[in-house]
Amino acid sequence: MNREKKSPVSLDRLLQLFFVGFFLCAMAAFFHPLHSSVTKLALLGSICICWICSLILLRKYYVYRTILIVLPILACTPFLLPSRAIDATELRANYLQALARYEGSTYYWGGENMRGIDCSGLPRRSLRDALLRYGIAHGNGKAFRLAAEQWYYDTSAKALGEGYRSFTKNLAIEGTVQSIDNSTLKAGDLAVTKNGIHTIVYLGEGKWIQADPGIGAVAILHSGNDQNTWFDAPITMHRWSILDLP
Repeated sequence: MNREKKSPVSLDRLLQLFFVGFFLCAMAAFFHPLHSSVTKLALLGSICICWICSLILLRKYYVYRTILIVLPILACTPFLLPSRAIDATELRANYLQALARYEGSTYYWGGENMRGIDCSGLPRRSLRDALLRYGIAHGNGKAFRLAAEQWYYDTSAKALGEGYRSFTKNLAIEGTVQSIDNSTLKAGDLAVTKNGIHTIVYLGEGKWIQADPGIGAVAILHSGNDQNTWFDAPITMHRWSILDLP
């Protein structure tokens, strides 16, 4: 008795399945709040595989293939622009606005987006948002490259306090949020607990913003009016190096 042979799965069909699978993987990595080496690798790897699959699937369509080839070039262009001096005052204003936008976001350990963010992720992501905004406004390649570097090299609260990759500088100010003299600070300065497990950002006029695991969200509190466990913890003060320019 003859049996019908099943036709082998075509190359295009396999590529379509690969594209859909890795596209979903890229979306999951992009929207998931966790910011880690795994999610970064998943995002970049999935994008590359989707791009390769698309090139092969569209091999008969010259116009679409040309567009696909040009897209990565366009995506890299901002990072190849010439460097210009960055106005620290304008960047600081962008940074403070970005910080405020995350108020109310859910606390999520390792998170770095609106769906969930942690104590060190809050100032990191806000500075990156500010750098990208500055880069777009001024066509400044330096701002884009700093944003990319800050995205790639993850920085914990402890690392922020240790000046990892010279991202931050120590202000030689110690004490507690309640006890230090706010007049010696600038808005955007970072308070890092001495045990390296938490970061709070000064907003000016006695106000501080933090992704507080106890509250479970990003909150703005006043050191003179509000009670908070972290306000009594021993801290050292730090400043983003890019915001300490003259």
